[in-house]
Amino acid sequence: MSVLFLLYPPCSTCKKAKAWLDERQVSYHARNIKEEKPTAEELKAWHEKSGLPLKRFFNTSGLAYKALGLKDRLPTMTEEEQYQLLASDGMLVKRPLVIGENFVLVGFREEQWQERL
Repeated sequence: MSVLFLLYPPCSTCKKAKAWLDERQVSYHARNIKEEKPTAEELKAWHEKSGLPLKRFFNTSGLAYKALGLKDRLPTMTEEEQYQLLASDGMLVKRPLVIGENFVLVGFREEQWQERL
């Protein structure tokens, strides 16, 4: 099984996640989320596959999230507007992301990763 692994290389959590994948010899294609931003279509598909609330895809602790005042703006936005916003800046997207054939993992939670991978 090979998965798509979206990360921001300087991110310490992404580094831990990458080391975790490497230690367990999980096959993955790494993609820098800042250089190769997810498209709105990809985000919509991943959101639907994940079963998670769309808000979980936002990097709520990031500078861009705070600078744009998204804590107050998100509740008034449509899902389509949120997908477009996420697609506009990879730094708005929670990372790391692992996309498998029938699952999506958002953020690095070792227990969850162990279960799926």
